[in-house]
Amino acid sequence: MSSTLSPRGPTVLVPVLPLRDVCLFPEASLATIAATIPALKAVEIGQRTGGQVLAVAQKEPDLAAWRELHPMGTVADVGEDIALPDASHRVELDGLRRARVLTIVTSDVMVAEVQLLDEGDPGEYWGAAVEALARYMHAHAELRSFLEQQRRSAEPMSWVNLACQHLPITASARQKLLESDAGDRCMRIARGLDALLRKEQGG
Repeated sequence: MSSTLSPRGPTVLVPVLPLRDVCLFPEASLATIAATIPALKAVEIGQRTGGQVLAVAQKEPDLAAWRELHPMGTVADVGEDIALPDASHRVELDGLRRARVLTIVTSDVMVAEVQLLDEGDPGEYWGAAVEALARYMHAHAELRSFLEQQRRSAEPMSWVNLACQHLPITASARQKLLESDAGDRCMRIARGLDALLRKEQGG
């Protein structure tokens, strides 16, 4: 399976909020610190133009590389926005829908034309992913409690997306999961969780 097979939706213009070492999934939430001028302006413009931004991970965590972004991110609602004493802002994001960057205009803020992507049908892979997640959470009660508090949606894929959002995996692995459609993501997370659990248990 490949995300390129997912049905494509309309194109929209959104300000770009670069993320460091993390990415945001649909139906998941993320608290992030907006500290750079591009990030702060993206939040400001997003709130003035419908309350949405494109949350997309930087290819490198270096602050100087904020223009080097992955080609896919998540359109998100901007929730709580708290100004901090150092002039940065703590921003809550609620992921809505994956989006592929088509074009991007860069100045002191980035604005992107993006194509919204449907998740696709997880099909038979969803059950395996949820079973693997249940096994992993059984061994990590604190994770179960945390995910239950974080869940914002009753959609079946929300558990899988929350797992992708919060499991202890590398940033590059997380980005690959985001770029996969629902079926592929479920398959990958099922295999990955079972492998991670075996490793933790010394298997």
